[in-house]
Amino acid sequence: MPVIKPFKAFRPESDLVTKVASPPYDVLNSEEARQLVKDNPYSFLHVNKAEIDLDSSVDHYDQRVYEKASENLNKFIKGRVYLQDEEEKIYIYRQIMKGRAQTGLVVCVSIDDYLKGKIKKHENTREDKEKDRINHIDFTDANTGPVFLTYKAKGEIKQIVNSWIKEENPVYDFSSEDGITHICWVIDDKSIIQQLIKSFAEIDYLYIADGHHRAAAATKVGLKRRGEFKDYTGKEEFNYSLSVLFPHDELYIMDYNRVVADLAGNSEKEFIQKISKKFTVEKYDEEGAYRPEAKHTFGMYLDNYWCKLTAKPGTFDEDDVVGSLDVSILQNNLLTPVLEIKDPRTDQRIEFVGGIRGLEELEKRVKAGMKVAFSLCPTSIGELIKVADAEKLMPPKSTWFEPKLRSGIFIHKL
Repeated sequence: MPVIKPFKAFRPESDLVTKVASPPYDVLNSEEARQLVKDNPYSFLHVNKAEIDLDSSVDHYDQRVYEKASENLNKFIKGRVYLQDEEEKIYIYRQIMKGRAQTGLVVCVSIDDYLKGKIKKHENTREDKEKDRINHIDFTDANTGPVFLTYKAKGEIKQIVNSWIKEENPVYDFSSEDGITHICWVIDDKSIIQQLIKSFAEIDYLYIADGHHRAAAATKVGLKRRGEFKDYTGKEEFNYSLSVLFPHDELYIMDYNRVVADLAGNSEKEFIQKISKKFTVEKYDEEGAYRPEAKHTFGMYLDNYWCKLTAKPGTFDEDDVVGSLDVSILQNNLLTPVLEIKDPRTDQRIEFVGGIRGLEELEKRVKAGMKVAFSLCPTSIGELIKVADAEKLMPPKSTWFEPKLRSGIFIHKL
């Protein structure tokens, strides 16, 4: 029975939202962010990647970066770029990408639900990235980027949301530079808010789709604040974190592909011989890249041509919720034993390419100096939920969700 809570969001003025809303902090490097905000003083990247307003020699994890983020956020608030709602509300956030819509609810969720496992995860976090988000939340005293959560779709919730959308006007309706449409509504009817709270209380679990580091960091900042305020009641805002909740049947996961720098000392002939023990290898003679059409098949780009790889029987156990994932099959039967990539999180020889970049990006990287690329079928939302329900963890870089949530539309102050 997860708890959801309305909150008094800080939101941008409607005529500034297109300038404020920014890509998430972790999909751009600092130089890309600097270029993006060159003529835009309102971009939320000034908060989420505040190093862009400091000398390029300053380390991204330097305390000055977090101090600058806090300074920039406070400047936005004092300059009335942001206004805070006077009453606690729930917000609807719809994204439309190439005609396909996903509609979520912007709420706060309890850090206790995260600690108790009612908000389930499917990935490990990295200490350096977690510490970065802890510092960012702590210095800004805010959740500035929402955690992307999903839940098993429930008709009652969809009916409430759709009814509100049909009857009320949106507060924001704009398209970002990547062609995604973003539409937001404010639910200010207290009886409707209570209906939503009650409906979510009847759901067993929420699942982190994207934002494991933000979720872990928000929880740790909340626990830190509890230590600082011994007489806390549990109702303070730091006991909750900002999230957007989407029904599972509206989400879209893209492929998450791999590129490797070398063949670990093997000649191409030796490499093909070794992988043929676990995979059927067929040269792909059609024009263009090979995109896998079924689970347990893979594309491989090597020496300017594509092959289709099919995992042989016995290379995985279909009853193993993690081992039967395509990312696991490739890792366990090829990347580790043949290419000697034992830890893909730390090995500098492997790169990961989100499906939004297309398979042409794989060819481009191999032609630019990498040695071999692999295309995969997307992990499904059903597989993600199965892994989380089994309290297991997926391999790194298993899922690429599109579209990404924009940052800076809703801010939750602690």
